[in-house]
Amino acid sequence: MLLAIDVGNTHTVYGLRIGGEWRHVWRRATDSEATEDELAAWLDGLFRLSGLTERPSGVVCASVVPAMNAALVELSRKWFRAETLFLDAAASGLEIRYQPITAVGADRLANALGALDRYEPPIVVVDFGTATTFDAISRDRAYVGGAILPGVLVSAEALVRRTAKLPQIDLHAPERAIGTTTVDSLQSGLVLGYAGAIDTLAGRISEELGGATILATGGLSGMFMGVCHTLGHHEPNLTLDGLALAWERRHAA
Repeated sequence: MLLAIDVGNTHTVYGLRIGGEWRHVWRRATDSEATEDELAAWLDGLFRLSGLTERPSGVVCASVVPAMNAALVELSRKWFRAETLFLDAAASGLEIRYQPITAVGADRLANALGALDRYEPPIVVVDFGTATTFDAISRDRAYVGGAILPGVLVSAEALVRRTAKLPQIDLHAPERAIGTTTVDSLQSGLVLGYAGAIDTLAGRISEELGGATILATGGLSGMFMGVCHTLGHHEPNLTLDGLALAWERRHAA
């Protein structure tokens, strides 16, 4: 049983892999002050609710919040009797043409690994999170860079915070671009406008790669699958897939 942990700036995703499948995927708000015991108690409750008596024998992690790492190391050692493999440039086994190579987020490396395991390059991975990231993988399987865009929720929160009369809204794609109410207008600008930005960036990166397969992953990726014209495939667990692959390769070696 493998526990894969994807620590993002807003949420942390915990995936439990049993028999080569993700049997359980849980999300929790990222809390850099949480102790290993608090995390263990939360996970133990989920194990019990899911009817699981076994505990993970391996732990692999992609973290962009360094303040969380010590608690995750102790969580694995104290409660699972395991060592945590943290994915980084060296552990990924990827050729990285980004400068410096240490600046590439572990989640982006995991996305590249997961994508290369399923699709022929070149590939563009669009990951919808706190920031929306674009990862470009060349035809010769190298990680060559990408782009970073403020996430749609960050954009929405900033707009509401900086204006006096605009309300907080639920995000979903409107049927028409012309909004007849303030809420409709916000949804048009935030969702359809954001989809246009995604299509433009993903399309240009694809052209620079010579024509690429474009994948979507991340918490809000499902909402944009029917709105963005460039997103050809939806892989909601792509980051976890890449983490599992990194762990398997390390232990096979």
